[in-house]
Amino acid sequence: MSMAKGFALALPLALIAGAALAADTPGLGKPVSEADLAKWDMSVGPDGKNLPAGSGTPAQGAAIFAQKCEVCHGKEGVGGSNAMLANPPGKSDRTMALYVPYATTIFDFTRRAMPWPQPKTLANDEVYALTAYILARNKIIGENDVMNAETLAKVAMPNRNGFVSRYPEKH
Repeated sequence: MSMAKGFALALPLALIAGAALAADTPGLGKPVSEADLAKWDMSVGPDGKNLPAGSGTPAQGAAIFAQKCEVCHGKEGVGGSNAMLANPPGKSDRTMALYVPYATTIFDFTRRAMPWPQPKTLANDEVYALTAYILARNKIIGENDVMNAETLAKVAMPNRNGFVSRYPEKH
């Protein structure tokens, strides 16, 4: 058999086999582009690795909080229909800021999940400012402290040494 006849016979068989393999898949979704993947590749480590450029103060965060967060978390982070972010005067419940061992966790969660229902819509400066606001409301940083990629990772959280991970092998 000549090479041309062999190729003419092999090509339709390859097309049929390819179509059969494609029929076995559900045909859902589409390939993820590098640009789409980059939007989700935004993890920040406890040491501040991968923190983006930007900065914010508690005062800046207070204004953003009143506009974008207060409806769910209550005035000044006290009350509201969702998690309390700061304790009301005279109370000492465990808030998220008093629980997590690293300030970068607050930044990372806020950047990924807030505000509800439009996650990932805050600019980096807004996330730094909101993180500074939450930390200041919990008396972890001062009212005039600036949070940025350099300062945020250095914040000594009150529960840093008392945190017990549910997944200790990952620490």
